[in-house]
Amino acid sequence: MSMIVPAALMLIVAVMYFKFTQDCPQGNYKELREAGIEIESGKKGGWQVFKAAAGNYRVWMLFVTYAACFGIELFVHNVAASYYVDRYKLSLQSAGLAAGSFGLLALFARALGGIFSDRVARARGLDARTSLLFALMVGEGAGLLWFSTTSTATMAVVAMITFGLFTHMACGATYALVPFIDRKSLGGVAGIIGAGGNVGAVAAGFLLKSVGSVQSCFATLGFCVLGASACAIAVRFSQTHKAKEQALYEQAIVDRESLASPELVAQAS
Repeated sequence: MSMIVPAALMLIVAVMYFKFTQDCPQGNYKELREAGIEIESGKKGGWQVFKAAAGNYRVWMLFVTYAACFGIELFVHNVAASYYVDRYKLSLQSAGLAAGSFGLLALFARALGGIFSDRVARARGLDARTSLLFALMVGEGAGLLWFSTTSTATMAVVAMITFGLFTHMACGATYALVPFIDRKSLGGVAGIIGAGGNVGAVAAGFLLKSVGSVQSCFATLGFCVLGASACAIAVRFSQTHKAKEQALYEQAIVDRESLASPELVAQAS
């Protein structure tokens, strides 16, 4: 049933996604082209978009950061329950509940990372997004090291929720940077960075196989995350790029306020 129910829901969501979403905020690319409206992100072919994204060093820096946050998240989902059973002698049911608390953080923590990123950027500019991501990853790495040294199940759950909060928020903060890397190659940028999460999870699995101990693996991953946090700081933007993004942001605010004006709302109704 745990396989059948999600599979059925995925099919339902797939149909809803196809029916009720569009390619970009302006509409569907095909309809826009037929109307003579040019959309830069939709003009290039997939291979050209991928090559443009792959040639941007910032993409690979965020590839590493996403490997160190979402990759760790996936790895923890895979091993947490068995780790609680083997190390703390919990029952399988109790271990599942303890491990499940990590997954429940995704209900809000990932969005929280994006919200915080937006707020610091509003106050201090685009570079503040990278500083926030760096801080979150340092918190994640330190939390992983703490989790690997806990001696009781209670402290392990507290440590896991703590580093899990940083991990999920770092995922959100990473993707809060994605739209500002290269607007013309956004699909390629998002795809490569997203793949970093899967690569990170696979790499963590190989690390576990090599060290042979989940506890030692968590400790090693903590140091790896601390090292990967440097990649967040390495993401930098030119003054021209930042000025352009700031102008687009200010224009978006104006557009939003105009759409929310009572006159336009009345006309629309």
